[in-house]
Amino acid sequence: MKQETPGATQAEHKQRAPPLPAALVSRFAAVVGEGYAISKPEQLRTYESDGLASFRVTPGVVVLPASTEEVVGCVKIAREARLPIVARGSGTGLSGGALPVPGCVLIGLSRMRKILEVDLENAFMRVQPGVINLDVSKQIGPEGWYYAPDPSSQSVCSIGGNVAENSGGAHCLKYGFTVNHVLGLQMVLHDGSVAELGGPVLDQPGYDLTGVVVGSEGLLGIVTEVTLRILRKAEATRTFFATFPSTTEAGNAVSAIIASGIVPAAIEMMDTLAIVAAKAATGVDWPEVGAALLMDVDGVADECDHTSANAIELARKAGALEIRVPKDAAERELMWKGRKSAFAAVGRIARNYLVQDGVIPRSEIARVLQEIAALGRRYGLRVANVFHAGDGNLHPLVLFDGRDPAEEKKAEEMSGEILRICLRYGGSITGEHGVGTDKAPYMAEMFSAADLETMQLVRCAFDPGGSFNPGKVFPSPRLCGDKPGLYRPHPTELSGEAWRA
Repeated sequence: MKQETPGATQAEHKQRAPPLPAALVSRFAAVVGEGYAISKPEQLRTYESDGLASFRVTPGVVVLPASTEEVVGCVKIAREARLPIVARGSGTGLSGGALPVPGCVLIGLSRMRKILEVDLENAFMRVQPGVINLDVSKQIGPEGWYYAPDPSSQSVCSIGGNVAENSGGAHCLKYGFTVNHVLGLQMVLHDGSVAELGGPVLDQPGYDLTGVVVGSEGLLGIVTEVTLRILRKAEATRTFFATFPSTTEAGNAVSAIIASGIVPAAIEMMDTLAIVAAKAATGVDWPEVGAALLMDVDGVADECDHTSANAIELARKAGALEIRVPKDAAERELMWKGRKSAFAAVGRIARNYLVQDGVIPRSEIARVLQEIAALGRRYGLRVANVFHAGDGNLHPLVLFDGRDPAEEKKAEEMSGEILRICLRYGGSITGEHGVGTDKAPYMAEMFSAADLETMQLVRCAFDPGGSFNPGKVFPSPRLCGDKPGLYRPHPTELSGEAWRA
């Protein structure tokens, strides 16, 4: 993710196509309502990017359906007009997954925010895709239930977007990612037909097509209903905050805790820059040390007390400088606010930054962070690290000044090198943010040509014409000039004559 400022170089990444015919826009308006078919240039600008603001593309039209039937109608019109289709939730994604294609139909699902069914007896909920993640837990919290996946953006991100990216969060170490909590889906396919996948049970016979769709980044169809698995709240939660001289000791503490057999509900790490930013944004009274860990364990109260005490002792042996245990729920909430505000908080210490999202084995945390620090020194750029340490999901934030094109270019190159470090240690180019537009060029460095061809066959089984979200996830052929780094659009894309597919 890059935070944009006036004077940055975003203009050279922006793509526009000729406006769609008024008659075609009117057909969409007849389906969704006059006020929900958006085609004025100044209104379309709102939808030019998602959270990856360095890429901007103007869609041909934005439609905001309120039901599955309206989504079907829009897909059929787009298919007849041979227009590409891009689905969008809250627009908080960090990989360009909801980036429009020039002249496309962008189907925004933000009006589809109904909670359709709550069945506590069978532990599931059925919701529309525009429902906000945190609103699920708010709905069932008074009854002692919650929804486990908790991205840092959970107060604004949508369930549909979570499904597209297989979103994670701090507490997914113990409870699993979105794919572990989606029981069933309703989705609109390329021809406007509606498919029902899975259902309100933990496992069904046959192929796990629900699991195929979760994390498919909008390439297979448009999800219009989601059946979610919900959980009872634990009897108790114990939290501690530990500080360390450096990320090396903190990383070793994480390895020791996990290796001991402890399965934390969450264990998060922040380095000095991330701590400084969180303090400025939230008012937490954390010392500006080399690194900090924030850990939760939950379950039966006696078990929590025992497990937390063991984890604290392991942290001390690894070199912890200080251990803090919150005195009440309010202090614990403030600690987690500091962690979950970290991404946005970095904007207080840097004009611009890029957020990366890679995965490494937990045992390699200390060595990888040392390599990232060396990389920062080589490029002359600061890096703030804040991440899900328990499952090795790194989020290095590369800080730069977007007013200097040379520094921006260095930040982009360095971000790519961080991904290569993750691959070299046996990891992945993404853990939860998705591939989208940003990381598509690196897919060929992680997967073989045969792997990518097999993935494309799965995609084609759902969407033979590639009309949904073209240009995402899969790298274009090298002969087309696709290479790691900032994508420079071809003139035919800028004119609207072609798009990446």
